[in-house]
Amino acid sequence: MRKLLGQCSLPALAHPMPARLLDPDGAQEALDDYIDLAAGALRAARRSSRATAPGNSYGESVLELALGLLFELQARPADWTAFAAAVANEHARIGAFWEQAGGEAILRKKVNDMYAVLRDKVDADNYQAACGRSCSPNKIYAYRMLDTAYGDIARIFDGWQQHAEQLGAILGWPVDAAAAPIEVRQLKSIALCKADWVIRWSESRERFTGAAGPLHTRSKRFSSLKNSPDKIGAMLAEIGEYEELSANRDGDWQQDTIEAAAWLDDLARVFDESEQAASTEPDRILPAGDDEASEERDPEPDDDERIGLIAVGVSLPPRFMQLAKGAQDRGSWSVQAMAADSLPVRLAVYLKMLGSQDDSYPAEWLDPATGELPTMQQLATLDQISLPTLRKRRDAAIASLLAAAQPSRRMM
Repeated sequence: MRKLLGQCSLPALAHPMPARLLDPDGAQEALDDYIDLAAGALRAARRSSRATAPGNSYGESVLELALGLLFELQARPADWTAFAAAVANEHARIGAFWEQAGGEAILRKKVNDMYAVLRDKVDADNYQAACGRSCSPNKIYAYRMLDTAYGDIARIFDGWQQHAEQLGAILGWPVDAAAAPIEVRQLKSIALCKADWVIRWSESRERFTGAAGPLHTRSKRFSSLKNSPDKIGAMLAEIGEYEELSANRDGDWQQDTIEAAAWLDDLARVFDESEQAASTEPDRILPAGDDEASEERDPEPDDDERIGLIAVGVSLPPRFMQLAKGAQDRGSWSVQAMAADSLPVRLAVYLKMLGSQDDSYPAEWLDPATGELPTMQQLATLDQISLPTLRKRRDAAIASLLAAAQPSRRMM
């Protein structure tokens, strides 16, 4: 992911962008321009093998993760300020290095460093939101190392016949290629991976690959883990818990589709009866408030283009947001109740309560590739917010619906 962002950042940081970073007062304006240019470069590279490669175990591509991290940068300007300071320091040392031979490599390394720090911060926030435990960016880096180690160990276990010698080094005894060790069948998740396997995997890695394992390099970053199997075991279990919570986050209290539809029908009936009993005066058309007028105002052409680039970046039609917004039934109780929420938040509410498929969904709301509502990650990117933030706003919208229904129910 950082390689894709580094690749697409170079054209976005072309002259005169680096010179603009030397002015602290213009850093925010430069960030806005960089976001737009980098998003366009990501869109241009959306069909490349690097962009379409799997980004994680949840089905998200490298492009989707890169776009999410790019928009996180916009929400965390302190990381951009630190990047600008690094560029300014290098300029003070050797001048306009971006115009010199090898200058692009220096600039790209600073971009990669910025995104490495940002990614650790974002992952730490996601971990805390999912597990409720405090987590520092440095600890996330250790988690990621162990997750990578488990991925390689699982690969060796899956191909144990081709890697019998290396498997034996990991298990600690010679492996007979005629019969699979029971550990091969037992390793079904990272939570079941043993700390001793990770230590022996790292210790034997140089013998089988030529590169030292992360616990056995000269770097002291993971040196404390090498002699702490209990700590490694606890961290592997925590990663397994996080993966389980993340995988089931959107189904933790999802109701059966039929029951959810019946509940929504009942809630709509309660709203209708409450509105009918509220007043006997004739209906009047009131002038739109500032918020409503702002919400219904047609976006500027530049906004349309930018929103289209974001939609294409998550494999949706460029006019998805405009068409999906136009397909809403503005007279429905749910749209009125969630008028303060963005369209992606509303779709996230429907995704949570009715599932990804329902006969009531307009075709304009659906991802043409799947025939279903967009995923939570797609909706978060469309709203230009992080996935944990979208979940919080979705849950808050659902809570407000439930709270709004309570007075009506008491009247009955």
